[in-house]
Amino acid sequence: MKVPFSWLKEYVDIDVTPQELQSKLFSCGFEVEELIDLGAEISRVVVGVVTEAVPQEGTHLHVCKVDCGDYGHDIQISTGAPNVYVGMHTPAALDGATLPGGIKIKAKPLMGVESNGMLCSGEELGLNEDLYPGAEVYGLLDLPKDTVPGADIVPVVGLDDYIFDISITANRADCQSVLGIAREVAAVLNKPLKMPATDYTTSDYKDPRLSIAVEAPDLCPRYLGHYVRNITPGESPRWMKRHLALCGLRSISNVVDITNYVMLEIGQPMHAFDMSTLESCQIIVRRARQGESIVTLDGKEFALSESNLVICDDAKPVALAGVMGGLNSEITDKTTQLLFESAKFARDSIRKTSRSLGQSTDASSHYEKGVSEYTAELGMARALHLIQELGCGEVTASAFDVSAGAPREGKHISATVSGINRILGIEVPADAVVDILTRLDFQVERDGDRLEVVAPRYREDIEVGEPDLAEEVIREYGYEHIMPTFLKDATVTGGGLDPDQQRRAKAKRVLCAQGFYEAETMSFYADADLDALHIAADAPERKVIRILNPISSNLTIMRPLLAPSLLNCAVENIKRGNASGRLFELSNIYIPRQIPVAELPEERLHLGFVAWGDEEDFFQVKGAVEVLAEQFGLTFDYQRADDTPWLHPGISAHILCQGRRIGSFGKLANDVTAELKLPKDSKNHQKIFLGEIDYVALAELVDPNIRYQPIPEFDVVARDLALVADEAVTCGDIVSEMRKACPHVGEIQLFDIYRGEQLGEGKKSMAFTLHFVPAGKPLESAEVDRYVKKILGNLKYRLGVEIR
Repeated sequence: MKVPFSWLKEYVDIDVTPQELQSKLFSCGFEVEELIDLGAEISRVVVGVVTEAVPQEGTHLHVCKVDCGDYGHDIQISTGAPNVYVGMHTPAALDGATLPGGIKIKAKPLMGVESNGMLCSGEELGLNEDLYPGAEVYGLLDLPKDTVPGADIVPVVGLDDYIFDISITANRADCQSVLGIAREVAAVLNKPLKMPATDYTTSDYKDPRLSIAVEAPDLCPRYLGHYVRNITPGESPRWMKRHLALCGLRSISNVVDITNYVMLEIGQPMHAFDMSTLESCQIIVRRARQGESIVTLDGKEFALSESNLVICDDAKPVALAGVMGGLNSEITDKTTQLLFESAKFARDSIRKTSRSLGQSTDASSHYEKGVSEYTAELGMARALHLIQELGCGEVTASAFDVSAGAPREGKHISATVSGINRILGIEVPADAVVDILTRLDFQVERDGDRLEVVAPRYREDIEVGEPDLAEEVIREYGYEHIMPTFLKDATVTGGGLDPDQQRRAKAKRVLCAQGFYEAETMSFYADADLDALHIAADAPERKVIRILNPISSNLTIMRPLLAPSLLNCAVENIKRGNASGRLFELSNIYIPRQIPVAELPEERLHLGFVAWGDEEDFFQVKGAVEVLAEQFGLTFDYQRADDTPWLHPGISAHILCQGRRIGSFGKLANDVTAELKLPKDSKNHQKIFLGEIDYVALAELVDPNIRYQPIPEFDVVARDLALVADEAVTCGDIVSEMRKACPHVGEIQLFDIYRGEQLGEGKKSMAFTLHFVPAGKPLESAEVDRYVKKILGNLKYRLGVEIR
């Protein structure tokens, strides 16, 4: 947000330099991204008085003698400007001067005649008509006759000013205005704040036909309207034009400029409807109806839905609430009566409308951060005052204030000085605490250690009592007072990683060795990401923590799963031409302890992984999972995962460890994959494998002690078995029965699956390699035969599986 230094000084008697003020703003929590010196690029440009102007024969030039005061009273400068005349006061760029854009001026011959500089137009100084009258005239800038020859041009044309480009954080919506920053400047400098005038008088006229109704009070908690008639459109005064121009806006007309001025000064986006263009005198604030459309002031047409809030007359929408007015009700030079609108709209409603329609404006930017009901009230009063000050209309008695119970007082907080100091970890004197809060416009009553505090009505970010007050105190008291100390329970250690950190590092190394790259994604995503995985509305994963003031419509909830984040990574890679890859992430998910949220969530560590590419298949991913288990001394078992909506029911599995389900993985379900809008020419777009493991549960099953296990003294005996089973029988079922039948079975590998007419309908052949581990003596062939016979008997009895 751009804030002119000269405008700030109208509200606060600032006795520090702009550079010092920049430092003070930063110290109290406002980052000045850039301090722009308007005249920084201009040097050796002074007021010159033309004492002689002789046409140069055969050219369009005039050879002038220019009085530049102390720089010289008879400097020869040639100019091609058509409006030059003797006695003209105009900017003169002398030899060695610099103009905006880094342009250097040097003395040199011009059409054979020596010219020792250049006479300047307003455009060449970076001026426009709003910044300085006559700046856009074709030719030289004609300065007032009372300007002194040789005076520096920068203060003469008002370029001796600075612009603070301030980054306003989402929680400080009250500071997205010049007045909001002025409040902070007054507090940090301990100076009184001079509020802008908001007084006005109304005539006796009241239009009985005019009415306002709010049908969506949840999206519009407060709506103010005021009828103004006998409008006389015209130019705005110079001071208003200059303020607007310094903030990057061009003057349009007095009435339109007032709405823009109030938004910049007070932080309240306003709109004015031309009443003569409305179908009726009734204004209705409601959700748009399906199929309605609107053409906004910029000429764009938008199809609306029920999620959009609109301002309507009896027949049609006339404004897109909080975003932009409609073309059908814009103010023109023929406007004679208007309705001023000043409202508080729900932040999320405006954000969703702006994002979904791709229509971002200064107004929507303000509303997305939040506008208080107090600001709406103050903005309306300021606009009506300006109507009378500029003499461009009659403020009637037709005024409306439609409220859905919007608060009329600030939040009340009970706190203690000791509690604030306990949070800060330092001792701030009680008098200093009261003084700081009072300077910040809080109402404070102190009784010993206890404080009863009422926050200003515009500070809607004050919510959690003492922590919020502590933040206000320390940013004014000074962060430099906080001294580094040990935590109460801190201990000095020899350094290094603790056992849990070592396990995490080991897990990452194992996955990297399997070809995975580590990813780190945001802790937030949106409901749409859960929708993409076809997660049911009543599923546990839908119980999420919602962000009250999200920075983006795509980051509205704290993630309950890692799977959507990693899937998005895979999809982006595929769209960018990365045909194959493997990623993993070891990060927290967030599980609410109760809904609605009343305490901090459980942060649970999960291990997610994704693999895609033409070479990937279920068993390769399963192999990587088993290597992870082996490295931690564990054995995984598997069950068919036909209850996981985003995984293919026939190519997925739940991961079991010691009888406990700790995760699942498998191929992405076909219907989920089809909705990803992957490139049609991507050969691997059907080969995405997604998995997630509860790392906390996994870590609980890992034996913390290192145990030595000797290599078998005798050779392991391997046998291959080709088995015929029903299609319903899974590999996991067979492996589980093999292990139950014989304790000497070690590693089991599935190396072939076959289906054919010879086997019969509904049958499949699965070929395994079984490794039998000897126990203290070599395994005899007959002994292995007995083991195999027992295994086959169990498979036949329990699963109906036969040897092929």
